[in-house]
Amino acid sequence: MEARLDKWLWAARIFKTRTIAADACKNGRITKDGARLKASHMVKEGDVIDVRKPPVTYSFRILKAIEKRVGAKMLPEILENVTAPEQYELLEMSRMSGFVDRARGTGRPTKKDRRALDDFNTPIFIDTDFDFDED
Repeated sequence: MEARLDKWLWAARIFKTRTIAADACKNGRITKDGARLKASHMVKEGDVIDVRKPPVTYSFRILKAIEKRVGAKMLPEILENVTAPEQYELLEMSRMSGFVDRARGTGRPTKKDRRALDDFNTPIFIDTDFDFDED
């Protein structure tokens, strides 16, 4: 049995929505044997796919190709997590460091952003000796 990759990623609860799963495929975050996969790629039982969710790359072995979402208790029958232990160590290190990689333009401005805003908002006076009454 085969299933579309984006549907399987959603049904196996790896992504919250099918749209997010399709976007991950489109952005090259889903690979199989090092090759990027499209959302329409048909996966079958026994395939091992890599899902990159920075900073970790998870690996899953497909035990059952499904396209309908199942309960969380059914997941051991659907997939097997074969992620390398080093990836989990990397995840723990990033959590301990406290540094959160945020997308540019989101959250609070950095010092550099704030200074650029201050420079932009500061009025510039060209000529202070201008006389409006001269005709």
